[in-house]
Amino acid sequence: MLEFLTRLFSKDGGSKNVAKERLRLVLVHDRTSISPQLLETLKAELIKVISNYMEIDEAALEVSLDSSGNTVALVASIPVKGMKRVAGTA
Repeated sequence: MLEFLTRLFSKDGGSKNVAKERLRLVLVHDRTSISPQLLETLKAELIKVISNYMEIDEAALEVSLDSSGNTVALVASIPVKGMKRVAGTA
């Protein structure tokens, strides 16, 4: 954090580098800013689709967004109780 502030306010980096760093931070923030309602909708749809194939513990299911560097990952922890027999399979 101190390194970021030093780069932000130092004259060595120039305004180009400061602007680039600010833009990067804004983009990462925008990518991870998801409304709680949208995350709950996503969670409900994941439950619906996965429940067609597996018995899952819906109460223990966790969905979150994690960011690392310039990437954002959807992380889902879905406890599986068992598999369902799907029609048309052996």
